[in-house]
Amino acid sequence: MSGQKLNTLVLPGYLGSGAGHWQTRWEALDPACTRVPMPDWDHPVRDAWCRTLDAAVAAADAPVVFAAHSLGCLTTAFWASQYASAAQLAKVAGALLVAVPDPSEAHFPQDASGFAPVPLTRLPFATMVVASSDDPYGGVPFSQTCANAWGSRWMDIGARGHINADSGLGDWDEGRSWLASLGARG
Repeated sequence: MSGQKLNTLVLPGYLGSGAGHWQTRWEALDPACTRVPMPDWDHPVRDAWCRTLDAAVAAADAPVVFAAHSLGCLTTAFWASQYASAAQLAKVAGALLVAVPDPSEAHFPQDASGFAPVPLTRLPFATMVVASSDDPYGGVPFSQTCANAWGSRWMDIGARGHINADSGLGDWDEGRSWLASLGARG
């Protein structure tokens, strides 16, 4: 897929991503970044989110990369391991999986349904898990476990909270560079 035009499917987590979030900023910077419109940001249901992601991949007219945050990461893992067809998986060049949440953590949204247990099988495309050392939704050991199981490159960016708008990342050029490298490897 290297050299081809790629579409970036933006997969926010619980409640979506607000104005200052790096995902929203990426959408404003790049017309190839498209948010996947989940059916209910306030009450996520794994089946509905995975089917929505499947439809977005099917509708893409070019190979895709995922820019996933929080529940968007879990949606990606469930979709790839339990929902996607081989033809759909072939369209995915890679995924940047940022701030993977642990469903067993106390802060995990009680309104989220079906996101446990997290599938711990190798993902069939290039991935990178990006973690923060002080993420209240998913600790370093959990994100490392996911990265190892998924066959992902793992990156700890230090104490940046949930790697969201409150983390002060701005346009997060480093994240965009990592995403581009995944697309180039696909």
